[in-house]
Amino acid sequence: MSEPFWKTAISKVEPNKILVRGYNLMDLVGKYNYADLTYLLWRGELPPANHSRMMDALLTVCLEHSLNAPSVDATLFVASSGVPLQAAVSAGIVAIGDWHGGAIEQAAKMLQDGIQSAKDRQMSTRECAQEIIKDHSERKEKIPGFGHPTHTKDPRTVKLLEIAGETQLRGPHVELAQVIESLTDEFFRKHLILNVDGCIAAIISEMGFDWRLGKGFFIVSRTPGLIAHAYEQMYNDRPYKAPDWNEITYTGPPERPVPK
Repeated sequence: MSEPFWKTAISKVEPNKILVRGYNLMDLVGKYNYADLTYLLWRGELPPANHSRMMDALLTVCLEHSLNAPSVDATLFVASSGVPLQAAVSAGIVAIGDWHGGAIEQAAKMLQDGIQSAKDRQMSTRECAQEIIKDHSERKEKIPGFGHPTHTKDPRTVKLLEIAGETQLRGPHVELAQVIESLTDEFFRKHLILNVDGCIAAIISEMGFDWRLGKGFFIVSRTPGLIAHAYEQMYNDRPYKAPDWNEITYTGPPERPVPK
């Protein structure tokens, strides 16, 4: 018998029935919230109560951060050109990368690898944090999930850590992230705060998520905000957003003759 064209363990659709990870979707609707079912899709099982509350917080904390973000700028530019809603929102999602939203993924890998290495080598949390900072310092690379251009104490981090404490999800990954933050003054001569990306990375690591799902949290959280900005631009603002010519600086050679 030949292999099927597609295989999936996620869902099955039959006449008048939709199964998600083995559960009838209609039996879930009204009993479990959006965050619970996102957890089910990503993990294969419904979340325990503490994970449910934490998952809801993780998926709402990055809903909106105004216009100073590449994903929002991309959405606005594209929306202003007269495209459908989904095209503008897609542009914003595509703009999520290593320097915007992608740090969750990078930081989660760093923290998960760090905790595993500390266990294997019987290192203390402080020794592990020092090694991580030293490694990034020597390679002259930013530590993903630390520092912020606007906040001196990221309010989203404060709230997430509060809920993590209440849901018993402040474990070794969160501790490592906080120790790294405390040691940044010593290595970089300035304090780098644990930002929302790094905090999400630490908490999803406590919850057992694969670090490669890091961007998924930011995408799901930010999309409603992108839709709001796209809608506002399309129906409440002037079309064709572009910088004025006096805001564009040419840095090439002056006008010159074409060679004969």
